[in-house]
Amino acid sequence: MKITFMGAGSTVFARNVIGDCMCADALKDSVFALYDIDAGRLEESRIILEAMRKNFGGCGKIECYLGVENRKDALRGAAFVINAIQVGLYDPCTIIDFEVPKKYGLRQTIADTLGIGGIMRALRTIPVLEGFARDMEEVCPDALFLNYTNPMAMLSGYMQRYTGVKTVGLCHSVQTCSENLLTELDMEDKLDGRKELIAGINHMAWLLEIQDKNGTDLYPEIKSRIEEKLADPDFKDKVRLEYIKNFGYYCTESSEHNAEYNMFYIKSRYPELIDRYNIPLDEYPRRCVSQIESWKKDFEEMSVSGVKTHERSNEYASRIMEAIVTSTPYQIGGNVLNSDHLISNLPAEACVEVPCLVNGHGVHPCHVGALPVQCAAMNMTNINVQLITIEAAVTRKKEHIYQAAMLDPHTGSELDIDTIKKMVDDLIEAHGDYLPKYN
Repeated sequence: MKITFMGAGSTVFARNVIGDCMCADALKDSVFALYDIDAGRLEESRIILEAMRKNFGGCGKIECYLGVENRKDALRGAAFVINAIQVGLYDPCTIIDFEVPKKYGLRQTIADTLGIGGIMRALRTIPVLEGFARDMEEVCPDALFLNYTNPMAMLSGYMQRYTGVKTVGLCHSVQTCSENLLTELDMEDKLDGRKELIAGINHMAWLLEIQDKNGTDLYPEIKSRIEEKLADPDFKDKVRLEYIKNFGYYCTESSEHNAEYNMFYIKSRYPELIDRYNIPLDEYPRRCVSQIESWKKDFEEMSVSGVKTHERSNEYASRIMEAIVTSTPYQIGGNVLNSDHLISNLPAEACVEVPCLVNGHGVHPCHVGALPVQCAAMNMTNINVQLITIEAAVTRKKEHIYQAAMLDPHTGSELDIDTIKKMVDDLIEAHGDYLPKYN
């Protein structure tokens, strides 16, 4: 069996996912095809993964494919394709996504999922995915595409609506959501045997139900503990607790992400909100610089002392592949098309995050029904931007980029229409060849 990793130069993530596969008997003897367009990063991944393979007793085989000219061979015959690309990397594209809007007074925290940064990231990534899809339809038409790249809903939604590739989007936040909430509210005694239901959209899926092992609803106790945490000046997850307070439910992704998914918290007219809610402006650039430096150090140390044995993580990818290969049922939170009205009060064209059963026949999304009306309304503010951004990528019409930016909750609440258009024009110019031409 062949498992292809697109964007294998993301060495830390490739190490985790492929290391997870090496921990699974059903997957460990696979051919692991590594693809990237950066020779140096690809070689670093090869070195690390070869060392891990030897630690696991020489299981499987590592193959490397460099550059677009070898992409089709990397994909040929694959049963599973993992996507973790970052078009334009931190430098220059992430820097552009932050610095150009900042000139217009628009501040961001992460800028990879929504907001003007998420829009631009989607517009430079979808054309690359279009090429992936074209190749996959030719050389591995039955493969399952496991997308980890953000903006999750835009990229997965594009693949699901406009290509013939079987696609599920995967995020890290679903499997840690309720554990994070209960731990930060000092309710660790409720973790074992808990039951939960999570549904919505990526990075804003709602913890709709949370019960202890005896079936007792935990939300009343959760809500009774919120004010104490919100009053703590050092507490970091305030935005999500505010969601519980004002909308009734906790959501999957962190407060630093969710601070920029709405019009409430990052406001130039109310600068005091930044300190009040501990909102880390420019957080993603800081993380990128830190991770780049940390990886250099880690690689140097591993080059001297060797690679430690990998322990299987809680990432979904290997569990999905294992479930399909062994016909052993497994449940995930997956990003899938809402075409069967899985969430009945969200659009059929939306990419939604819902429970999915995985077995020998693939990934099967579960019907959830209607979200609480206020949760669906919050999701729609994001879905509007996602759908119009996809439309911009497909039609190459600049007017749709303008419209996506205007309808973005944070951008539209801070800037007027003329300024938004000027900012979009500046971003397009700054990104240069990383973007296709728009009419």
